Amino acid sequence: MTSITRRSFLSASALLAASSLAACGGNAPEEDSATLTVAASPSPHAEILSEFAAPLLAEQGITLEVKEYTDYILPNQDTTSGEVDCNYFQHLNYLNNYNEENGTDLVSVGKIHFEPMGVFAGKSSDLASIADGATITIPNDATNEGRALLLLQEQGLITLSEDAGITATPNDIVDNPHNINFIEQEAAMLPSTLADADFSVINGNYAIDAGLTLADAVAQESADSDVIRNEYANVIVTTPDKESDEKIAALVDVLTTDDFKAYLEETFGDSVQAAF
Repeated sequence: MTSITRRSFLSASALLAASSLAACGGNAPEEDSATLTVAASPSPHAEILSEFAAPLLAEQGITLEVKEYTDYILPNQDTTSGEVDCNYFQHLNYLNNYNEENGTDLVSVGKIHFEPMGVFAGKSSDLASIADGATITIPNDATNEGRALLLLQEQGLITLSEDAGITATPNDIVDNPHNINFIEQEAAMLPSTLADADFSVINGNYAIDAGLTLADAVAQESADSDVIRNEYANVIVTTPDKESDEKIAALVDVLTTDDFKAYLEETFGDSVQAAF
């Protein structure tokens, strides 16, 4: 009985030692790769993350999990709560406005791209010869409405007060020679109501979602504008405690390369352009 028990103990010890050696050796199962969860608008953001960034991050042992959102509020809320690690859907001006209105401290960790805003034809097609009383739909959010009105001012359709700037609203219009009727709508709705208006000023991401490109626009923002690059560059956003997170830094790195510039040009043409 004693000898059997002793042999059993030795066998168990040998098995334990072998298991320990295996755990230290090259035949041990690899650990699961680290996961980075990002909130994103469907297009172009989620598309960029899934098609371009995910394979490159996988090579570094990082699994990219993309959560798609169709609004501008929840991605920031979920980033603040920790539901996601970071987000990729908004431009700098929107981020600054969101923080101010909500008392949050979300931070940008990298400028990635910008999407020039365009004026698209609905019931009319000749913007230069716009009819008196024509209807133009514009975004109703604070950061994109002023941007849309500035674009229309550049086209000579309206004149804004000198101090209006990027926060302009229709109330800041001091000259409207064609008596244009401005209808404010949620940015996401603009493509679906385009046929009901003479023209619509549409954000780049929603235009892309609707199958529109800058080639379809009758007017567009200048891609060389410093205001566009500095205020409307789309950024990777996270919380201050994750500002130095290595996984997020890896994401920014893969999205700020010459290869990424080439991908944007090949995939989106002028509709999505590098901001770095």
